[in-house]
Formats: sequence, C-alpha cells, structure tokens
Amino acid sequence: MAKMWSGRFSKETDAKMDDFHSSLSFDRRLYKEDIAGSRAHVRMLAKCGIITDQERDLILEGLKKIEKRLDEGALELPPQLEDIHMAVEHYLIQEIGEVGKKLHTARSRNDQVATDLRLYFKKTVLETAQLLVELCQVLLVRAKAETETLLPGYTHLQPAQPISLGHHLLAYYEMFSRDLGRLLDCLARADFSPLGSGALAGVTYPIDREMTAKELGFRAPAANSLDAVSDRDFLVEFLAAASLIMTHLSRLSEELVLWATPAFGFVELDDAYSTGSSIMPQKKNPDVPELVRGKTGRVFGSLIGLLTVLKGLPLAYNKDLQEDKEAFFDAADNLKASLSIFIPLLETMGFNRERMFAACAEGYLNATDVADYLAKKGLPFREAHRIVGEVVRQATFSGKKLEDLTLEEWQEFSDLFEADILQVVEIRACLEARQSYGGTAPRRVREAVQEAEERIRQIKEKLQDFLRR
Repeated sequence: MAKMWSGRFSKETDAKMDDFHSSLSFDRRLYKEDIAGSRAHVRMLAKCGIITDQERDLILEGLKKIEKRLDEGALELPPQLEDIHMAVEHYLIQEIGEVGKKLHTARSRNDQVATDLRLYFKKTVLETAQLLVELCQVLLVRAKAETETLLPGYTHLQPAQPISLGHHLLAYYEMFSRDLGRLLDCLARADFSPLGSGALAGVTYPIDREMTAKELGFRAPAANSLDAVSDRDFLVEFLAAASLIMTHLSRLSEELVLWATPAFGFVELDDAYSTGSSIMPQKKNPDVPELVRGKTGRVFGSLIGLLTVLKGLPLAYNKDLQEDKEAFFDAADNLKASLSIFIPLLETMGFNRERMFAACAEGYLNATDVADYLAKKGLPFREAHRIVGEVVRQATFSGKKLEDLTLEEWQEFSDLFEADILQVVEIRACLEARQSYGGTAPRRVREAVQEAEERIRQIKEKLQDFLRR
C-alpha cells in the first residue's frame, strides 16, 4: 500500500516498520474528533475561496459516510495506514476520488494530530469532572446524614480525638473539590486550537483560524505555531491532576479496606461491590478499593512516562510525541473507571455506628479535652499536658476509662478539677466542644455541608459553560 508521502521514496516501508510505526491500534478512538476537525477545516477552505463550494459539499458528504462506516466497525484499519488521520483521508479518497486529496490543503498532520488530541482531551476532562461532581455529591449526602455519628479520629493510625463521621467524609470532599479546580484549570489552558498552524510555521494560504477555532468549540486559535504543534503541557497537567485524584481515591480506599476488617468493623460494603474467596467461604473481600489502590500506580506511571518523553525534545514536532496518547488514554480510562465504580460503592456501603461509637471509648480520645480544661483554669498547657498524661497512665494501669473516674480520683491529680469535669470527658461533649470554624462539632459540619453544596453548584455552572460551546 503506497503511502501518501511516498513520492520522496524509492521503495515501500518494511512490514515490521509499518507495525512499529503505526498508531492505529490506539489512536483509532480519535476518529470522531478527526472527522470533526476535517469538517471545520473544509468549511473554512471553502469560505476563504481555497476550494469550491461543490468540492466542500463532496468532501463533507464523503466524511459523513466514512464516519458512519467507522461507527459500524465496517472499515478495515491495517497498520499500513499509519494512523487514524491518514486512514480517514485514505478512505475519503476511495469514496469520492481526486477531490478527497484537497482535504489536506493548508494543514499538516502535525496540527491535525494536535487538534484531534485537544478535542478528545476536552471531552475527557469534562467527563472526568462530571464524575468527580457526582462523587462529591455522594460524599455530601452521606456527610449530611452522618453529622452526629461519632468516629475515632486517628493520627499515626492511633486513636487521637473523637470526630464526626460527616466531618471525616467532608475531608475527602475537600480533596476532590480541589481536584475539580485543577481539572477546570488545565481545561482552560488547553482551550486553544492548533488547527492552521501547519507543520510548524503556519501556512501560506489565506485561512481563517478564528473560524475553525469557533466551530470546534475552542476559545481562540493557539498563538504560536511552533508551540501549537509540540505542546503537550495540557496532557502533563491532566496526568498530574489524575495522579492526585487517584491518590485521594487510594487514601480513601485504604481506610475502607481497614474499616471493613473485623478488627475495625466500621463499614459493610454492599455485596454488589465485593467479592469472595475461591477457598475460604467466610471471606468478603474489598476488591474495589484494593484495585483502585493498584491502579493508582498505573496513573503515576503515565505521568512519569510522558514527562520523560517530553524532557529532551527540540521544537517542533517529533515522532516521540506519538507516545503521548497511550499514556493519556490509559490513565484517563483507569481514572474514569475508578470514579465510576467508587460512586455506587460509597452510595451503598453501610456504616456501623454502634461499632464506631464503641471504638471512641478506646484509646483515651478525651484526654486532650482534659488538658484544655486545666489550661482554661489558668494552668500552663504544658503542665496540664503532664498532669493528664499521669491520669492516663494511672487509668491504663487500673483498666479504667477517663469517663469512669470519680471526682475524688480526678482531684488526686489537681485541685483544679471540679464537678464539671465529669461532663467534659463525655465523648459526645468532646465532639460538641470543637466549635472552631472548620471543626468537627455537628453545627460546624452542617454549615460546612451547606458551603460545600454551594461550591459544587458553582462548579457545575462552570462545567455547563464549557459544555455549551
């Protein structure tokens, strides 16, 4: 099969070269973006008088037929066609004849590839952002319902202070809302059309780049032709954002794996999102969060791989850039799959509130409140810290909780302890006492949910602005 660029060459490429060089196995997914870019380009060529209206209509009709056949899987895509861009043009020429060869007037594969990739990128980012919005909404619904639910908060994976389960869930909402901000940022920076940049230096035809940018839904044409065809910063930004999203999913996954064990017993994952063992009939395995932890490494790998590809490339286009797509596609696919499965996982899992509350009685989670109590009485905090440490040591030795101590026992350690200490050490009182902004008191958690709902509403409006283009 003769290549469209074969005029310079005296013989065909080797079959091994075709296999090694071809990107059709993975860039075939860009066919709709490629055809959309070609439609915009050919309309612009006609408007600018570079081709006739009749030629435009013939090419557009041919592209329509090619797209339909690709939708149906009716076109063979052998590696000799190199990539989806050349494949579409090859079949267009077969379909409409010599006029099809005019499609490539005033453009290069370099700006064509960059345009297709950005179009697909924008769609992917919007899909990912919409999934993140759904995840955030699930977290908000569950946080609102669990505002009063007591849970041990941990540092160093050791019991630290009592918190609201709703507050804990809102911590993940904050992570994912920052992720949404990063996605919107990288989407805005990618919203410029490379089409019309040519191979690297622009083109010699009187084209209208603003027209094609507008038709394809871009904010404006890219400002520099060299940068337009070689820039992959937007992919790096997305992969960095994707790595953080997966990091946050992985952290939540780790907690769910722990919480689902009998040692914790805080959550029960729905049967629809769990698996069993081939040999141990009692097992109920948290495979979803475990797989998400594992897929996190794949997304990290895509980021490092693309950075490594880019780090030594001179301007402008180099074939190395063909390696950008598999990294991007794999990371995006795994990210969207992880978000898609995590949403129903969080929606359906059950919380064992009694077990969580019982766990708050272990580990002296109210000790800090006792130290604060003494400090509010005028004792320097470091001295208060020392006294409470002695109380905890004695209570541990005698097998008592702080709530079990009598007033007389408290007063053995300090005369500052009065009858109200018996209320201060109640676990729920410890929760209610944390009234500072951003704290875990139920009142503050309810306020945080309301604020978060408004932020999500604003983010959804921004997404709609992009979708309306």
